[in-house]
Amino acid sequence: MVNYFHPIEKGNSVHPTSGTSDTDCSPEQPVNSAPLLQLLLFVDKRSSSREQTRHIRKYLKDLKAECDFELQVIDVGEQPDLAEHFKLVATPSLVKIHPEPRQTLAGSNLIAQLEHWWPRWQRSVEEYAIEQQQSAPDMAPALGDDPKPIYSVACATELVQLADEVFRLKQEKEHLQEQLQLKDRIIAMLAHDLRNPLTAASLALETLESSQKVKEGEKSGLTPSLAAHLMKQARRQIRVVDRMITDILEAARGTNAQLHIQPKKIELGAICQDVILQFQDKFQAKSLNLEIDIPTDLPLIYADPDRIKQVIVNLLDNASKYTPEQGTVNLSILHRTAYKVQVSICNSGPGIPEED
Repeated sequence: MVNYFHPIEKGNSVHPTSGTSDTDCSPEQPVNSAPLLQLLLFVDKRSSSREQTRHIRKYLKDLKAECDFELQVIDVGEQPDLAEHFKLVATPSLVKIHPEPRQTLAGSNLIAQLEHWWPRWQRSVEEYAIEQQQSAPDMAPALGDDPKPIYSVACATELVQLADEVFRLKQEKEHLQEQLQLKDRIIAMLAHDLRNPLTAASLALETLESSQKVKEGEKSGLTPSLAAHLMKQARRQIRVVDRMITDILEAARGTNAQLHIQPKKIELGAICQDVILQFQDKFQAKSLNLEIDIPTDLPLIYADPDRIKQVIVNLLDNASKYTPEQGTVNLSILHRTAYKVQVSICNSGPGIPEED
């Protein structure tokens, strides 16, 4: 008998046992007594298959006198990953894993199939042994080297585990890539949105500054109430900028980037009116006609006021940029259902290309 080593050194011996047990499975046996013919018998615990399994094992026990082999019995309920690895669709199934090529027998006539294939399996063992003996002088291993391993259930188990680990790592890689892409999008979006509050705060402060440079004897064009409004506007925009900078820093800090939403009850119409005031100068500079349709009976909505305001600011900013001079910008709010309020901003500009 030619002895070979299994690929994995750790494990327990598995041998056919007497009686009716169908679950004596473990991955390994001592490394220096492995027969050339390696068989796996996949069984299950259904009462209907116990008798068939018992006959198969008895038949295999009788065949052992003709050709030595190692039989490892595997319960598919305990090791479904192995059944999937060998692509089994029924039990009991008998798999010849060595010598190659691998072959699977299954079905209600498994013993008849085994009777047909057994002589060929014997010949494959003899041919493999002769081939190994003939190649031995040319492939003599160095002192201390292990002989070529025989493929066993231990090897299959390790392959399944490695495949599962590769799949897990691929999923983790995809998740990390998605998180990084999301972080990049958030940072790009926030960096773009910073321009609007910075511009609004800058305009308010510049207006206040210009009112302070009035020459002696001249009257300032700013009333106290307007000056207070501009100061309030500048403070509000600076708070928006501060929050957005915080979001950018948090997004850049790790892969779990996310926008922080702080919802509360707000008046959507009031927010829209406030944003419209910010864009009056821009609209006047291009002689744009602003049409507004904001109902007075709008319900309160539950949302983050800063985020909602930023969206409206971005839309109106785009409308002011891409609407031609003397064009029209329309802002309307519809109370569509008890749970939905819709804000629409349209303009007479070129619009967004269909491919975008």
